[in-house]
Amino acid sequence: MHLASLSAWAVTWLAGQALAIDLTVSKSGGNASSPLLYGIMFEDINNSGDGGIHAQVLRNNGFQGTSPGLTAYAAVGNVNITQDTSNPVSSAIASSLKVTVPSGATGYVGFANTGYNGVPVLATTYSNSFYIKGAYSGTVNLRLVGTSSGIVYADHNITVKSTTSKFTSYETTFKSSQSADADNEWQLRFDASKVAGKSLNFGLVQLFPPTYKSRQNGLRNDVASFLAEIKPSFLRFPGGNNLEGASPSNRWKWNETIGAVVNRPGRQGDWTYANTDALGLDEYLYWCEDMGMEPVLAVWAGLSLGGGIISGSALDPYIDDILNELEYVLGSTATTYGALRAKNGRTEPWPVKYIEVGNEDNVQGGCSTYASRFTAIYDAIHAQYPDLIIIASTTSSSCLPATLPTGAYTDIHHYLSPDSFVALFNEFDNYSRDHPLLVGEYASTTGNDGSTTYWSYMQGSCAEAVYMIGLERNSDVVKMASFAPLLEHFDMAEWSPDLFGLDSSPDSITGSTSFYVQKLFSTNRGTTILPVSSSADFGPVYWVASVSEEKVYYVKLANYGSTAQNVTVNIAGTTKGSLELLSGGELVSNYPHDVSITPTTSTVTGHGSFTVNLPAWAVAVLAVS
Repeated sequence: MHLASLSAWAVTWLAGQALAIDLTVSKSGGNASSPLLYGIMFEDINNSGDGGIHAQVLRNNGFQGTSPGLTAYAAVGNVNITQDTSNPVSSAIASSLKVTVPSGATGYVGFANTGYNGVPVLATTYSNSFYIKGAYSGTVNLRLVGTSSGIVYADHNITVKSTTSKFTSYETTFKSSQSADADNEWQLRFDASKVAGKSLNFGLVQLFPPTYKSRQNGLRNDVASFLAEIKPSFLRFPGGNNLEGASPSNRWKWNETIGAVVNRPGRQGDWTYANTDALGLDEYLYWCEDMGMEPVLAVWAGLSLGGGIISGSALDPYIDDILNELEYVLGSTATTYGALRAKNGRTEPWPVKYIEVGNEDNVQGGCSTYASRFTAIYDAIHAQYPDLIIIASTTSSSCLPATLPTGAYTDIHHYLSPDSFVALFNEFDNYSRDHPLLVGEYASTTGNDGSTTYWSYMQGSCAEAVYMIGLERNSDVVKMASFAPLLEHFDMAEWSPDLFGLDSSPDSITGSTSFYVQKLFSTNRGTTILPVSSSADFGPVYWVASVSEEKVYYVKLANYGSTAQNVTVNIAGTTKGSLELLSGGELVSNYPHDVSITPTTSTVTGHGSFTVNLPAWAVAVLAVS
């Protein structure tokens, strides 16, 4: 009997009773487990790209979006600063910062950028670049300074020779000491006496701490390294809603996210702020390469968030655009767009195998036309790339073609209360095996009382673990699953809970309780799901067993209840291993700068039998050989 079939009274009763549960894991039979099951989904939401995992830490550096103004900028000294549209840095970066110096001025003046609620000031080496236009030859002083404290953490001079005829770019590196908090800014200063009564223009200021795998224009090393601990198998990108745009013209356009950043116009994103698109198509794919992830590339399918839907023959130019994007990604250098990829630094095609057609086309009025839109896009892609696996953005049969093409996947999303996730434990037990599934987004986002969840807490994360056990038991058909959203910049978030978060202060990266559930499940994977005989039904304890090719046996356990449970696991021939355990109070969360729940690891020994004391609201993985 599954917990999903029990009454609410029975669920409450079982959750409060201690049971002695005996599990015996078969060493034969079972079904293959998907090697891609646990991955991540990313879109720029909550300043998770700009201000998050992308390493460039200065905000509004290209004056992109609908109304950037002077956000994050401040004058340093007696100067006037303005956004100047008459002096664009490039055709894409259509504004610059004009710094006007009054007559008779002396000393060093300039401007500051305060980043994303502060600039991360770490004890490390920074890369810094900027464009300058105007008559100035001499020293430019670059600093990292405490905004309130005035403490100078980095102070670096370079010599420039700038003219009024064009923008000139400069790059440099410097070392910094570490600040204790986020209240910091980056400053660029110059000799006022050389500009008195005149002005200089500056554009596309960029400041990078070290990047992951030392990639140019890459990810923040500390943030990406923390994420890599999960060992995710795939990355679904670039959304999510941020793919769709408020209108067709404002959709995520792949060809405006490639090449030199100075040639990327950015866009007004779908989550209230501008996207620089410095984290673009190639950067996503390098991210996949550097973390060993399979790319799952979403393409725009005609649905916009503002209600505009393009279908029929009007969709044809957008299908052509998809084919151009795939040629850029997959084509040889003899093709037009493959040659452009090579020009941008990547000779070899990208190893993309999975394409998702749209995002959540079962909502926003998209259902009635999705079958025809999906079919048109599928047919066009399949004709040129028959080996690609194409994913429909919904499982809703009313939105899909009457006959889905052989080999096509579907995508399902769940944002639910803890009890609702537990009720879906057996969602795929009797599901058709005709078409594999991507669970592209899921998270416990409300309490059982309907309250909004802002910080993940143990009950909700435990419920997600129960659901994940159900996914793993059915990973012959559920091929991929990803929690969402991935990341938030604290105090700049439109959506919570998120898997992990950060701010601009040192050591701010904070994994949620759900982060550690994902880590436990993803880093302990078998290749075959094994049958388990038990002395009790599922609920409040749930389990799944698997074995790796190296003959390591994994038993994943979740106690969705308020009473500790004793579980004896029998696996013939095993003698030793480890137990990883995540537990805490029902409503306990990990907060920014205050992590109270992380997994503990202990050594276990036995003669084919191991006893696990499973605390209330706990998730555990027993790994033995």
